[in-house]
Amino acid sequence: MAISLPPMPRLIASWFGSGLLLRAMRGSDTGAGTIGAALALLMSIGFGVMGWWVQALAAVTVSAVSVWASGHFADEGDPAWVVVDEAAGMFLATIGLLGWSAAVAFVVFRIADIFKQTPGVGVAERLRGGWGITADDLVAGLYGLAAGWAFRVLT
Repeated sequence: MAISLPPMPRLIASWFGSGLLLRAMRGSDTGAGTIGAALALLMSIGFGVMGWWVQALAAVTVSAVSVWASGHFADEGDPAWVVVDEAAGMFLATIGLLGWSAAVAFVVFRIADIFKQTPGVGVAERLRGGWGITADDLVAGLYGLAAGWAFRVLT
């Protein structure tokens, strides 16, 4: 029996299926962004062992792919199962960071992304299409990056 893979935009938008895990487990997509961000955190830490520039390249690549893939589903708003945008924000938030500083970046990124109270996040979310779906996470990622680096410098 052949295995049927989902169409490429759906596969990438769900960050290789991680955005669909909670729906499969409990019937709700609530919290899927945190799952996608956690997977991206692990990947970014792995890339970080190779150098900050690998993390930066991953952040740029995933951000571009996020705009493209999430744009296919923008007519649905910002579906919770679309988590490639969280992955893009997480990769940005952890450039040059490992260990506890990456964990701090993760927490601050998720808080900024979920509550959208930090300056710029809500404005970025109002952009159209895949840009809006991705941009708010990138702005939240900048807050995570700043917090992670502040933690790294101060400890």
